[in-house]
Amino acid sequence: MSARLLVAGVGNIFLADDAFGPEVIRALERRPLPSEVRVRDFGIRGMDLAYTLLDGYDTAVLVDAAVRGHRPGTLSLIEPEPPDRATAAAPPEAHGMDPAKVLALAAHLGDEPLPRVLVLACEPEVRPSGDEDIAPGLSGTMRDAVERAVAALHTMVPVLLADPAATPPLSRPEESTAPSPAGRPPLVAGGAEDR
Repeated sequence: MSARLLVAGVGNIFLADDAFGPEVIRALERRPLPSEVRVRDFGIRGMDLAYTLLDGYDTAVLVDAAVRGHRPGTLSLIEPEPPDRATAAAPPEAHGMDPAKVLALAAHLGDEPLPRVLVLACEPEVRPSGDEDIAPGLSGTMRDAVERAVAALHTMVPVLLADPAATPPLSRPEESTAPSPAGRPPLVAGGAEDR
């Protein structure tokens, strides 16, 4: 029996490159993953994702734009630290999605351990600075990264279905480039503080 796997796109389609996760999920409609994988665009519905993480999955792969200090369009695979169940979790904002807060909320709500969570992150090029900066549409760099993310998921998913504890490789050399001189922020799920 194969593992239960969730692939979840997160991000705000009205905030430029933050729409990366939903765009990857849409691209997967043209190149679907195996039928036993649940693929879903959560957008900015953090509460919905928190409850879905409690549905008995072995692994969840969140697809998101995340500032990591790499060149724009660089993919990286992040495995955030599991949240501490004892930490009180505030509910996510009604119109926001901070993956770290969503994981903390899910841990707080559930009696069972959360699934293993991986984040397939892409370094954004354009990111509006405030809620008033509505800018739908990905930059060209991020649009090019969508197909690479789809290819990466097609490489990762069979590995995770066979062994949820495996660390799946990313298939392209630029996905493991060194951080830019600005440095790489600490490992967090996403980078969605502004959502």
